[in-house]
Amino acid sequence: MTTDVEIYARTTSNRLMIADFLETLDDNQWQTETLCAGWNAGHMAAHLLQPMLVGVGQFVRSVLRFRGDIDRTVDHFTRKLARKPRHELIALLREHAPDQVNPPRIGPLGPFTDTCVHLRDIARPLGLPIDVPNEHWCIVLDYLTSARVVRTLVPPGRLDGLDLVATDTDWRGGSGALLTGPIEALGMAASGREAALTDLSGPGRAVLAGRLRGAAPHEG
Repeated sequence: MTTDVEIYARTTSNRLMIADFLETLDDNQWQTETLCAGWNAGHMAAHLLQPMLVGVGQFVRSVLRFRGDIDRTVDHFTRKLARKPRHELIALLREHAPDQVNPPRIGPLGPFTDTCVHLRDIARPLGLPIDVPNEHWCIVLDYLTSARVVRTLVPPGRLDGLDLVATDTDWRGGSGALLTGPIEALGMAASGREAALTDLSGPGRAVLAGRLRGAAPHEG
């Protein structure tokens, strides 16, 4: 079992990789919409910084202001932070890369999962192959398919009755209708990214497609 110390180290590595990646994007790529509707690369950089720059108390007060709507609260802080200049967002991501964030009810696996999924949220629409190691996706999928995953990441029922099998590593999870493909695509689809279904196959694909259709990916 992966320890919290190991998760923190992997999260740090991923944040630094994302910062390096963001620095390579041209202006058009920076403005391209990610798989999170309405967010470009700048919004995603701001979102990844949110756990480090927005205190729990501040976040809770805003949740109350938005009448319990977590998505609106996350979007509010993301857009506020995204007003910072591009170079500052990237510098802050590097500066705070080692921060050990442990959100209530989610723990270190939440921010770690965000780094894996949101990197691909940016890169997939751009057709760029940059990705975290497969072993990171194994950890992510172990979490997403577990009973302890929070509903903001995987709503109840999304993965019920599905047998997820990676074709590029030996990871497998769940039971039921077979859904196969690269582990990155499995992780993205499990996270609600309908675009990743094109890389998957098996009878479970239609099942998951029906559950994801019309549901925008949660920002995480």
